[in-house]
Amino acid sequence: MYVDSHTHLYLDAFDADREGMIQRALDAKVHRMLLPNIDSSSMDDMFRLADKFPENCYPMMGLHPGSVKENYLEELSRVESVLSGKGIIAIGETGIDLYWDKSYLKQQQGAFATHIKWAMELDLPLVIHARDSFPEIFELLDSHGGPALRGVFHSFTGGKDELKRALSYDFYIGINGIVTFKNSDLGDVVRHVPMDRLLLETDSPFLAPVPFRGRRNESSYLPEIAKKVAEIHNLSLQEVARITSSNAELLFHL
Repeated sequence: MYVDSHTHLYLDAFDADREGMIQRALDAKVHRMLLPNIDSSSMDDMFRLADKFPENCYPMMGLHPGSVKENYLEELSRVESVLSGKGIIAIGETGIDLYWDKSYLKQQQGAFATHIKWAMELDLPLVIHARDSFPEIFELLDSHGGPALRGVFHSFTGGKDELKRALSYDFYIGINGIVTFKNSDLGDVVRHVPMDRLLLETDSPFLAPVPFRGRRNESSYLPEIAKKVAEIHNLSLQEVARITSSNAELLFHL
């Protein structure tokens, strides 16, 4: 059995075949799919999916850094209004993304600090999106976090130095289809991720793994990522499935 620890199955990319897609995931032994929120526009769709498949789909709540704009305080208020209910299993996704636009860095820092506070107050794991922003992420974790804070660096694409620093917080490392790309050196980094700190994710509908690269991604492709991790760590596919699922269950209290 597998856990897809990060997948946006509520997005309109799946409107034409959402139930069939979830059935394909179940057939591929991906029995749990964890849903990170994006912003106020995605909340209702995410909760509807979690309500329809309560044994398979689990909601998280946060404001994606790409959605942090001038109205971010209003967006944070919408997020906060539902934190105490609806079976939220994590705070996220949140973080800092400086790849496309650096003009909202100050707002992203403020939003991320708020998410850290929520995670500690509610004793929920924090799901971090870090893109071209590891120094900024680490600075805020140092200044606003604490020993009780737990979570995952989702879609990890850092190098060995960033990995060492991320692991120093006792966080997990989320690995997705990027590790299967021929032009990626992520495999050299994944080799240094302890198996008891590794989570599998698809980040659907984005970043489909080889041999599906270029297509819409979906949770049924998760075993392709597991195969690559098994190859890197010289483990059986069954062991990778068992260990990563156990890691997800432990972190998210599934």
